Amino acid sequence: MNAEQELSTSLRAFTRLGWNDGRNESFAYTEVDRTASFGADFAGDDWRRKHDKLGAAFVLNGLSGDHRQYLALGGQGFLLGDGHLTYGQEKIFEGYYTAHLWRGVFGSLDLQHINSPGYNRDRGPVWVPAGRLHVDF
Repeated sequence: MNAEQELSTSLRAFTRLGWNDGRNESFAYTEVDRTASFGADFAGDDWRRKHDKLGAAFVLNGLSGDHRQYLALGGQGFLLGDGHLTYGQEKIFEGYYTAHLWRGVFGSLDLQHINSPGYNRDRGPVWVPAGRLHVDF
């Protein structure tokens, strides 16, 4: 489920929810059975870059009981599984800036702070920087 709401001409808020029963192996962007996120972004009108966005989001990801047990018993998914799991929900705070570079080309800089990466309280927290390129055809 995705919901977006414009709060003003330059401020937008959003929330997203997702759910999976965790009994079927998935191959997607990551292994997640429950996810909730919310955040907001500002359009660049105030700094004369109307197609740019500055935003922040919080994400809470979790695994189903079956998925947790499978990993704790030594199971492996396509990204997770090292034979030991001290389960904890992933908590991610993300900040990003998206710049309109040229026509339909956008570049983004992103920084995430992740607690319990891989759903394991024994790991992290970690900082993950990223860059993205988006092209509209």
